[in-house]
Amino acid sequence: MKIAILGGTGPQGQGLALRFSRAGIDVALGSREAGRAEDIATGLNQKLEGAKGHIEGFDNLSAVEASDEMVILAVPYSAHESTLNSIRDILTDKVLIDIVVPLKDGDPKAVDMPKEGSATEAAQALLGDHIPVVGALHNVSATTLNSLNKAINCDVLVCGNDLPAKNKVIELITQLGVQAYNVGPAVNARCVEAITPMLIRLNISKKVPFSHAGIKIWAPDS
Repeated sequence: MKIAILGGTGPQGQGLALRFSRAGIDVALGSREAGRAEDIATGLNQKLEGAKGHIEGFDNLSAVEASDEMVILAVPYSAHESTLNSIRDILTDKVLIDIVVPLKDGDPKAVDMPKEGSATEAAQALLGDHIPVVGALHNVSATTLNSLNKAINCDVLVCGNDLPAKNKVIELITQLGVQAYNVGPAVNARCVEAITPMLIRLNISKKVPFSHAGIKIWAPDS
């Protein structure tokens, strides 16, 4: 399997590339500049000697074309719409996994949701219903992803309007050694995306004894 990660040269994209490659999944690392993606892919592969998966750098369009089906969008929110517009015509038969959170400009402790209600819903509206958009991986710390000596310390909440696509995304994410849960339709991304600034607020607070916290779903005691 080969997946694409657009915005793959950023901290979260690099962390996901490392984690998926270590799980045996090939990664097409996408960037606006192919040369930058190629250089970063080389460095990431050096960190993963012996990994079953391989990371290769591309420009964003070529990364989408190189992927089998799954395309992860990990760009800053300021580039969300422009990146989608640039790739929309080649997303046929692909699943877009949108991990973008619309953080408020200048204040990452708050969201600034688009008129559609969430980044996931905005992506679905822009691409049309024929391209399934699945929101996931919004609440995972980039620092955690890049700390390969530690397990990912959270569960992943997955939402979208296409159930088969969600099931495929859940299957993909569980290969990272985490639990992933279907939490409903795309409209629920408004709640899921809004968790991120709350975690950021906690993680930078001097009143809590931790950082890079995540969300877990706890079952009742049996």
